[in-house]
Parts: sequence; C-alpha cells; structure tokens
Amino acid sequence: MTIHLRALTPRPKSLDQVSRTVEAIVSTGADTARPGFVERLDLRGADLSRLIGSAVLNAHRAGSIEDQLGVVEAAELRAEGLWVRIKFRSNDAAQSVLTDIGEGTLRGLSIGYTVAEWKETRDGERRIRTATRWTPLEVSIVPVPADAGAHFRAGEHQMEVETQTADQSANNGAVLTRAQTNAEIRSIAETAGLTRDWADAQIDAQAEPDAARAAAFAAMQTRSAQTQTRTTRAVITADNTDPAVIATRAGEAIFARSHPEHQLSEAARPWAWRSIGDVAREVLHLRGVSTLAMTSETLITRALHSTSDFPLILGDAVGRELRRAYAAPASGVRTLARQTTARDFRAKRSIMMGEASELEKVPEGGEFKNGTLDESAESYSLATFGKIFAISRQALVNDDLGAFTRVPAMMGTAAAVFEAAQLTAKVASNPAMSDAVAVFHADHGNLAATAELSVTSLSAARLAMRKQTGLSGALIDVVPKYLLVPPELETLGEQTLATIAATKTADANPFANLTLVVEPRLTSGTQWYVLADPATIDGLEYAYLEGAPGPQIETRAGFEVDGVQIKVRLDFGCGWIDHRGWYRVG
Repeated sequence: MTIHLRALTPRPKSLDQVSRTVEAIVSTGADTARPGFVERLDLRGADLSRLIGSAVLNAHRAGSIEDQLGVVEAAELRAEGLWVRIKFRSNDAAQSVLTDIGEGTLRGLSIGYTVAEWKETRDGERRIRTATRWTPLEVSIVPVPADAGAHFRAGEHQMEVETQTADQSANNGAVLTRAQTNAEIRSIAETAGLTRDWADAQIDAQAEPDAARAAAFAAMQTRSAQTQTRTTRAVITADNTDPAVIATRAGEAIFARSHPEHQLSEAARPWAWRSIGDVAREVLHLRGVSTLAMTSETLITRALHSTSDFPLILGDAVGRELRRAYAAPASGVRTLARQTTARDFRAKRSIMMGEASELEKVPEGGEFKNGTLDESAESYSLATFGKIFAISRQALVNDDLGAFTRVPAMMGTAAAVFEAAQLTAKVASNPAMSDAVAVFHADHGNLAATAELSVTSLSAARLAMRKQTGLSGALIDVVPKYLLVPPELETLGEQTLATIAATKTADANPFANLTLVVEPRLTSGTQWYVLADPATIDGLEYAYLEGAPGPQIETRAGFEVDGVQIKVRLDFGCGWIDHRGWYRVG
C-alpha cells in the first residue's frame, strides 16, 4: 500500500541569512476564539499604511528597544493571506531568532492590530465578530500563534511533496478509520484556508484523504485565479503638507476617541483610534523624520519640538472639547441678548434711528417735502480675557485622554459662565445710558414698583410696553415675548403662564404665549422682567471680535512646562443699546 504524505517544510527557503530577510504569511484571517465570541479578520478591510516600516517584536513586547527584532520592509495582500517581508536587526538577540527560524525550531507568527469597525453575525450558537476595517500595527515572533495558517514562507511554492512508500505489513496492517480520515480532511481544509462547508462536503461524499487533497489544490488554484493580488495603501494624503489640514483631521480623531458617539468625517478616518504616540509617529513620518526604534516618549518629545503640526493637532482636539462644553445650554439672560461682532477694540457704537416724520399729501404737480431722522448713540467696547493651561509630557506619553476632556471642558464651561455673568450684571446693575438716565427708570417708561407676579401685573407691564414711543415721540408698539424671573419666582412664573382650558372668557389666560426664562444669577428675589424679541427691537447686546466668536485656542510646545501649553482667549464685550424692549417690575 502506497501512502502519500504532504507536509509543510520546516525550513523556510525564503530566508536570506546575508540580507537578514525572510518572507512570511502573518495572517490568513482565520477564526480565533475570544471570551464569548469568535473573532475573524476580513483581510480586504486591512489598512496596511502603518504596517510597512513597523516593528517586528518578541512576543508582542514593546517595553524597550531590545524587544524589537526587526522591521517590516514590505507588505501586501495575497491569495494565501497577509504577506510580509521581514528584515532582522544585526544584534545578537535578533540573529539568534533568525538562526532558530532557519533551523525550523521557531515557526509561530502573530500580529497586533486595532479595529475601527466590527460586523456582528451568528453561526448557530456561536457569536462571530468580523473586523471589517482594521489596521495591523506590528508583527511578532511567538511560540503559539492564534492563526494556525501564519507561517514563514518556503518560497514561491508553499508546500513540498514528499512521497514515502511503505507496505501494509510495515505498519502492522494499520488502516485509517473513518473518524481519522474525517479529521485528516478537516486538517487539509484548515491548511488550505478552505471553509468548514467545503470539509463537510468532502466528508459527506466519503472522500479519501488523497482525493480531498487533490480537491483542495484545485480549490486553491481556482481561488488564486479569481483573487487579484493587490497592495493596499491607506495613505494620509497630500493635503497633509498643510499643517492646518493635518490638525483638523487628526484632532477630530483624538476627540472621537473620547466621544464614541461622534461620527468621524471621511478625511479623518485614516487617523482613527491612534494613540497620542501613534499620531506623533505619523506626523514625523510626514515630515521625513525617521522613527525607527523610537520609544513613545521620544516620539512625542521629538514631535513637540521639531514640527508645528503636533501642537496644532493637540490644540484642535482640546478646542473641540472646549467648544462642546461652551455650547452647552446657555444661561437665561444670554438667550435674551442679541449677538453681533466688533471689528476692533474701540468703542462700538450702535446708531438707533428715530421714526421718520409722518407722510404728507403731495398735490398734483407738487414737491415732496424733506423729513428728518433723530438718532441716539449707545456704546460699549470689547476686552480680552483668557488663561493658559498645560498638558504635561507624562500625560501625552500615558495617552491620557482625560487631559483632553476634563480641563478643556472646565475652561469651556468657565467661558460660558463668564459671559452669562457679564450679561446678568448689565441687567442687575441698571447702568446709566447716554441720556444719563438708568436703563430701567420711570423717565424711560419701563419701571414699575414691586408687585406680585400675576395676570394683573403682567397686563400693566404689557400696556406700558405697548405705549412706548420712539425718539420722535411716535408709538413703536413693543410686543412682549419673554418673562425673565429669578429662581425664587420660577414656580409662580410657571403657574402664571400656564395654559388653562377655560369654560368662560374671564378665566382664559392671555399670557400663555409668553416664554418663561429663568436666570439663577439674578440676586433679587422680587424683581422680574418682561421683554420683547431681541430680533425685532434693540435691547441688551453682546459682541465678539470679528472672525473669532467664542473662546479661541492657541498652542505651543511648552518651555517652562514640559509638554504643550494651551492658551484660551476670549474677546468679548456687552452693553445696552436701547431700553424700550425691556420692562422691570420691582
């Protein structure tokens, strides 16, 4: 009886001791058991941009440069799987590993990777998670590989055929049982990278191992013909020469790590899920700086002090977090003031035109008479407010995302609180206007004595606002829209404005259309305000420097502080433009 045996050669013929290189298949995408699920890698979704030039490690250890055995010189997807060419270092540890590989005593390979997108499926009772977008980061030489198909290559032909002849008597008449045959067929399918369904079909057909091997080779040839060999390159593209573009994309990716709900833009996806050290490495690569054998600490220090991109990236991530906190629900008074801009820091004057004189009849052939416009000027100016804080080098090396969330969020909240306090102070302090009369004053027709909040007192306030006149003495018909109260009057305000399903006219609530606004910074528990829509009539106004609304961020590599320094600047001002749109009781 002739028994044909086929086995992988233990000595990879692709090994070149002179150039210290060897070829390998580091992943076939095979199933790997994880706690609670089976993990698969879809090789078509691999982003190989980080793999070329990455480290080859000793069993995934990366604590020091001694753990690095070499680098990946080339990588591409082939029909067999993820192919790489490895170049080993010339030190004693790497040479020892290279010798063991050549002797066939060290065969295991593994990869380290990050996953950007998963696909969940089920196979009966098994939960399967397939990585559809993932990035290999390193290759490791290991004693026990998770992927049984990962191996050092023999050369262009992966299998060598060895034929041995032995008669049945030499094997004591042993004949493979059906169970042993089925196990052999499953082993053939796994080695050839074929599916479980293929193996089941061979077993159902009662195939012998020789016939299954022939079918496996035929299936592999068909698969090779149908699969186009390609090299995948996810490149961080050429607009990467612009530091502002790099900062926007990489900063968004860092922000998204702290906020998984954030939907990354397509332009930022190549930067997704990278650690701070990874971002520093990529920035140095883009600027032509070699990062071979650099530790995370060295990468970050070099990126901070030799490129402008890295501080900008960190500043963008911080700025996004600061703006997120700053854009939280605004204070009561801030929603009732009008936003505008100022071109510089000189006094900002808002001109309020008086009502045009009334129209006069023009007789046939007569002339139109000239009218006049009155004007009144109020002014305020911007001032600069700010603070500097630092993110330490230790926090960057530790990839501490909290440094990009806690402090910036507090600064953003502080900026919003500051603006609200400035605006509330303008309301509570009742400053004098250009006519030397306080904003809320009997001479302005917008101040009433203390009165309990009720339909009656609201009615009196509305009447007074309706009777307001402009600079020329003509009625301007101010329409109330908001009721502003301190927290002490919030419940009473809700009750007063509540819609009532009245059964008779006298019970109807005429103020149900007013909007209640509560400002906790108002210190008087008895004063309350009725005001018009700021879009229809001037009143309280605030401004930012033109082109710089809200808090602005600047970054630089720290000198006094070992890390990156971030300056938060706010150019802001506020003031009263007109008194006619507001009415105070109390």
